[in-house]
Amino acid sequence: MLRNAFGFLLTASPAERRALAASTLGWMLDGMDVTLYAMAVPALLREFHLSTSQAGLLASVTLIASAAGGILFGFLADRAGRRLALMLSIAVYSAFTAACGLSRGVMELGVFRFLLGLGMGGEWATGAALVAETWRAQHRAKALGLMQSGYAVGYALAAIIAALVLPRQGWRAVFFVGILPALLTLWVRRQVEESPLWLDEHVERLPSKKSAARVPNAPSPARPFYLKMIIVTLMMNSAALFGWWGLFTWIPSYLSLPRAEGGRGLSIVSSSEWIVAMQFGMWLGYVSFGFVSDRVGRKKA
Repeated sequence: MLRNAFGFLLTASPAERRALAASTLGWMLDGMDVTLYAMAVPALLREFHLSTSQAGLLASVTLIASAAGGILFGFLADRAGRRLALMLSIAVYSAFTAACGLSRGVMELGVFRFLLGLGMGGEWATGAALVAETWRAQHRAKALGLMQSGYAVGYALAAIIAALVLPRQGWRAVFFVGILPALLTLWVRRQVEESPLWLDEHVERLPSKKSAARVPNAPSPARPFYLKMIIVTLMMNSAALFGWWGLFTWIPSYLSLPRAEGGRGLSIVSSSEWIVAMQFGMWLGYVSFGFVSDRVGRKKA
């Protein structure tokens, strides 16, 4: 049954599979790095004498930066290619996740969280673009669903890392683990090919094709449609992510904080088990709706 469902991976070209692997790992390790903060919040509250409002503000700083990072790395990806932008974004969020472990105060932690967010948002944008522009239309949504499912795996992986490292080595060591995704850039540099659509736009064209090219700055009849779709999907995703981040940023703290402080008083190991179970459901949602989207269309899905 699984072989039939995921048979499209066997028929994919090497370029498609490598692009999917790189972006999925990028999303997975991105999810791991950003979630390490949520797992470390109870320890940070004690270490830096933070209020929950201040801890929430630090999380918001990262998310605001991720919006800026998506735009910034989006421009870079259009200018220099999806592959280079993907490598740089992974390197940025990896380096500054590890730097969080060196923080001596709230201000330093806030700066590192902001810079981490730039890379985080950049990876989301460039990874999705690379997969969407490399995979054939027939299986594109399934590939994107698998790519995004890496985030759920990374969230669960962060919970496991926290359960293993936090009680023994402390919260700083948890952040130091975040440097590991930087190693992925070495593989991407050697094995992953650039988006064929980006190459078509930037590789020098033959004279015969140049003559047939559209006149620069000519009005596009589709422009109003694209603008409307951008605005609608931006509003929809903003509403969904408002709820998602509001919930999942605080679930680890809610599970592990003492009952007297409004939590459930679970050990870090027990709370990690709950988080892993939730992320399994999240993984199923990512993957299954990729199949639904390819079957019935993006809008209905």
